[in-house]
Amino acid sequence: MVSARSEIILPSTLRMVAWEITRRCNLSCLHCRASSEYGPYEGEFNTERCFELIDDIAEFSNPVIILTGGEPYLRKDIFEIAAYGDRKGLRMVLATNGTLVTDEIAGKTRGSGIKRVSISIDGSTPERHDSFRGVPGAFEGSMTGIEAFKRAGVEFQINTTITRLNLDQVEDIMNLSIALGAVAHHIFLLVPTGRAKDMADQEISPEDYEKTLHWFYEQNFTCPIQLKATCAPQYYRIFHQRKKEQKAHMKDEKGPFHAMTRGCMGGSSFCFISHTGQIQPCGFLEIDCGQLNDQNFRDIWNNSPVFNDLRNLSRYKGKCGRCEFIKVCGGCRARAYEISGDYLAEEPFCIYRPKNSVQ
Repeated sequence: MVSARSEIILPSTLRMVAWEITRRCNLSCLHCRASSEYGPYEGEFNTERCFELIDDIAEFSNPVIILTGGEPYLRKDIFEIAAYGDRKGLRMVLATNGTLVTDEIAGKTRGSGIKRVSISIDGSTPERHDSFRGVPGAFEGSMTGIEAFKRAGVEFQINTTITRLNLDQVEDIMNLSIALGAVAHHIFLLVPTGRAKDMADQEISPEDYEKTLHWFYEQNFTCPIQLKATCAPQYYRIFHQRKKEQKAHMKDEKGPFHAMTRGCMGGSSFCFISHTGQIQPCGFLEIDCGQLNDQNFRDIWNNSPVFNDLRNLSRYKGKCGRCEFIKVCGGCRARAYEISGDYLAEEPFCIYRPKNSVQ
């Protein structure tokens, strides 16, 4: 029998915001959470409104701002927006598929103050990547974009969404990331939202999920670039389970594990802003936590009932609520919601059996 426990409330310091600056996209990726197409889409903020939002965020916090989409480079004012955020002292980064990047765009990216870009690569060969991205030539376009970023001196990382379609290529993609000169490789475990709902049968099994995360953890000991798992909060449980191994491999405190964070950060240190100004815990958990057309960003962040639920770990249900690693993991709230309809339900793809008490 599990005894009652006092409330465990996470801090609510905003550290990162993913901002869907546009939903327009030039690709048609199988796993797209937004089911993005070329558009146009109604309701996107104009330049002035974007500046106002940056002002609202900078007024009370200093998060990393991820300009994402869609494809951010389809906005003609993307460099103005990035530069404005940079002048406000925010760390501006950008997520792109890389296919529209020329030397001119790469140069403007650096000049606007964008500190890092991420390029999505989901296959180590043109055939595998292009089938995933839905457009022939996407792989070649991304490689061309990466070379332009390198010439312009723009720091870049590679993002990879793992499914059954490319699980056998994850190591090859990591090696490709290293060979290309990326500073990091971030893996994402598929969440079946948007167009990815049609790929629900392509989610890797819970057992493969666990095996992959253990393998990814072990790569930190030898990989020369930063590795990070996203939409895979169990990775941080594995990190703490295997802590003793780290001391034997790390030469200093700034080794490969220095970038560790909490697993699911949605609603506690991270949020997502849609192209129309809807605030969500993350891009995959499409729950309306407040509309910027009706409320101030700060008010939504501080007072959203959904965010307050997510910050109160005592409200989590099932084995997540009983787990001794709840503070560092938390389970994927988006995956729980898609499977059960309850964002506080237990993570359905976790095979770990928790102890009865919470640390």
